[in-house]
Amino acid sequence: MGSCIICGTDVGGGRVCDSHQEDVAFDFRGDSPDDLVPSRFYRGVVDGYAEFGVFVDLAPGVTGLLHRSELDRRLDSLDWEPGDDVFVQVKGVRDNGNVDLGWSIRQADREFRGVLVQEPSGEHLPDEASGDDVEESEADDDAGAAESADEDETEAGTEPEAPSEEAEEADAEPSESQSTDAPEADAAADEGVGSDDADASEEPASETTAEDEVSAETATDESDVDEPEPERVSITSLGDAIGDSVRIEGEVVGVRQTGGPTVFEVSDATGAVDVAAFVEPGVRAHPDVEVGDAVRVDGEVESHRGDVQVESEALVLLDGEDAETVRRRLAEALTDEARPEGLQPLAGDETVAELADDLLDAAEAVRRAVLESRPIVVRHPATADGYVAGAAVERAVLPLIRDEHAKSDAEYHYFTRRPLDEPVYGMDAATNDATRMLQDRDRHDEKLPLFLLVGAGSTTESADGIDLLSVYGVDAVVVDAAVADPETRDAVDTLVSPELADADGDETLSTGALVASLASAINDGVRADLRHLPAVSYWADAPDRYVDLARDAGYDAERVAELREAVALEAYYQSYQDKRELIADLLFSDGGDLAAHVSEQFREKLEAEVETADANVVTEAVDGVEFALLDTDGYTHRYDFPPTPLLLDDLHRRRADGEPFATVGVGTDELYVRTTADVSVRDVADRAAELAPGADIATAGVREGKIEFLSGERDAVEDAVVAAVSESF
Repeated sequence: MGSCIICGTDVGGGRVCDSHQEDVAFDFRGDSPDDLVPSRFYRGVVDGYAEFGVFVDLAPGVTGLLHRSELDRRLDSLDWEPGDDVFVQVKGVRDNGNVDLGWSIRQADREFRGVLVQEPSGEHLPDEASGDDVEESEADDDAGAAESADEDETEAGTEPEAPSEEAEEADAEPSESQSTDAPEADAAADEGVGSDDADASEEPASETTAEDEVSAETATDESDVDEPEPERVSITSLGDAIGDSVRIEGEVVGVRQTGGPTVFEVSDATGAVDVAAFVEPGVRAHPDVEVGDAVRVDGEVESHRGDVQVESEALVLLDGEDAETVRRRLAEALTDEARPEGLQPLAGDETVAELADDLLDAAEAVRRAVLESRPIVVRHPATADGYVAGAAVERAVLPLIRDEHAKSDAEYHYFTRRPLDEPVYGMDAATNDATRMLQDRDRHDEKLPLFLLVGAGSTTESADGIDLLSVYGVDAVVVDAAVADPETRDAVDTLVSPELADADGDETLSTGALVASLASAINDGVRADLRHLPAVSYWADAPDRYVDLARDAGYDAERVAELREAVALEAYYQSYQDKRELIADLLFSDGGDLAAHVSEQFREKLEAEVETADANVVTEAVDGVEFALLDTDGYTHRYDFPPTPLLLDDLHRRRADGEPFATVGVGTDELYVRTTADVSVRDVADRAAELAPGADIATAGVREGKIEFLSGERDAVEDAVVAAVSESF
């Protein structure tokens, strides 16, 4: 029975009571994550950074993830460096052994009320002996007692017999007896010189010497024989070689320094694996080896925190023909594996079929990035259509990443979705992306990522952002179903757009529908998971072929509507977060309760806003066109759901009756246009700029029908836009 070091309360086998678990800092000296106690605070060592958080070593072989969502600040403002001592809270241990960590505002021993050492044998104060130490001490005491007993027995018994005269002579003249020639010794033996005891003592010595000579000769022979070099194996086979010594060859695709070894991620034509090389704790091993180098590794395959890892015994930097052989092998494998065999559009969409070549180029770029261990960053608007498109790519790519990399968390490291507040890839988003990718390159030796922009990046409003990426030679793929400017063709590496390709679709194509077919080309194994996504991506009037496809997959019209509305609501909140697990639950794993619950909130919030807005709409007719004008500053909750574009979409659908009709929402310095005719927002903005030359009118988001202007010219801009729209009918 122990007592709590804080309050003195009697406790069971520990040293802290339940009410003071979070007041103590623990030094963990176990070797299994299962021994960690949730809610406790532990001392750890920063292992390294990832896009999604910080890895912290709690003990050798026991590492946890402090996710960025647990931080009280931005991840890029955290001043921890690999090797730093830190304090974290254990939130829980998953079934697969992954440890989830939480933030600790206390970062020093003195800020806790006590410090304890936690070992498998129990808990103790830092200056107390552990259970193992006590057992070792008791063993030493037993050994000492036994030795003392032997000495006492010797003193109490008879004295040992005195050595014979021959033995004394042998002891006195060791060099002479050892240098005696063998013939003379044999002669002496024949003449009966020496006692029987002496003969007995000499014979074993002669036998031992002969054995030693044979052993030495054998060892010499063995050292002269070169051991065969280990046979090169593929990385994908390492899972079946735990405990074996192997040789692998490949390209270094990542390097990170931990508080212990340096970890090189090496990729060959079949996959990638971590290679741990140790010199001293926290010291960079093989400083001449960098990302992109070809290497040969000899080492032992181990299981590290459930992941396959190679403990390096020799890591050789290859050059010349050896390096070229490795790179040629990788290049051939990339060429064979990256290009999909073909494209089968979901629901047989003819418009998508006309874009087959461009879509296959985009799919090849994504698959090649996975094979090259290059991170993939997906950018999409924070709308239902945008989230469906991003989730479709995510569903296709994550299994490929898991197959390629031995690390269990690779899917978080090599794939990121970053929603955009607006369907424009502007300088704000591009600067954020450039900052992150350069930090990852410089701090963690990561490759620069592939950027996949879906539903954004195809218009001139995104030109500056894409140009910033191009300065660093970053590859960008743009897939957009609605609008594309011809100038974009030269700005990005791969562009997929029905408008740019003059595809002859008989119905409007959503970005979600287009990208769902792209995702099936990236990974045909998830095709069945994607069948309902195109129908979800359309806010209204989804093509019959996609409605039928969703129904065949088990999603009727009501269910599709629930998913669409639930995703739209969640897309609005924390719009800058990908919400990966939540979106996946909604679109792929939900039995119905989650989507139904969230969609009910969506309808309640939207209905309340539309009712307020509808009561404050001002109507007027200009040149035969009826206008519904809404002051969005005065009669909407601009910083609550629904966002202004979604509200105006719904308001326009309710009021439009087929006649020439337009809805215009006017705010402080921005304006949205919705029309029943195919009116070009750019043409409207250009004409309005002529009518109100001092307002600095410009399009800000073609897809949203958004126009920006100087707030001081608001009234003049409203009149100019109404006039320009009426002229466009």
